[in-house]
Amino acid sequence: MQVQPILVVTQDAGLWQSWQLLAQSGKQPYRGVGMQDMLNWKARGHRLVIVDMALLKQLGAEEQWSTYFDGLCVLVLSAHMSDTEGQLVLAKGASGYAHSHLPMESLALVISSLESGAIWLGRSLLQKMLHDIDQRLPVATANDWAQALSSREAEVARLAAVGHSNADIAQKLLITERTVRAHLSAVFEKLHVDDRLQLALQVHGIRR
Repeated sequence: MQVQPILVVTQDAGLWQSWQLLAQSGKQPYRGVGMQDMLNWKARGHRLVIVDMALLKQLGAEEQWSTYFDGLCVLVLSAHMSDTEGQLVLAKGASGYAHSHLPMESLALVISSLESGAIWLGRSLLQKMLHDIDQRLPVATANDWAQALSSREAEVARLAAVGHSNADIAQKLLITERTVRAHLSAVFEKLHVDDRLQLALQVHGIRR
């Protein structure tokens, strides 16, 4: 297995020590302590970056974050997550937003998802964004996005795209959560999307 380099930008010695354990998941962590390290990382042809939200706040200059994030796959980790904070970093170009004390197995999963092209959000922020999309955009004609789906897959996709959880969908359609997960897996594969946010955009007529 090829080892994938990842830049870890933090001035917190404890977080750096913890995130070095990514080496057990096929990653090679390198430490950065400032935003310039991200530019240098990109210049060397690398993409994967973890950034400590506490450092971003300490450095300020929010208007410059987009410049540093551009061209990189950036995961911002925060010890005090909030929807407002998450929306800010995503608007600046981050690919993901999660808790800085995720178990290492979960952090490795998040990074793998980002590498595949997905966007990673906390559940609360994801549901808020899906709700906002649904309020602002009409659902596209089913023929535009659901041709490859079965009628039940299309039902599940519509509900997931407006923010319903697997449990909600199961209750509404009188099926099990396991069946919901199976339908969503099929929907993602057929529509060539990686996550619910991409699904919502496609259901509402926006293709990435």
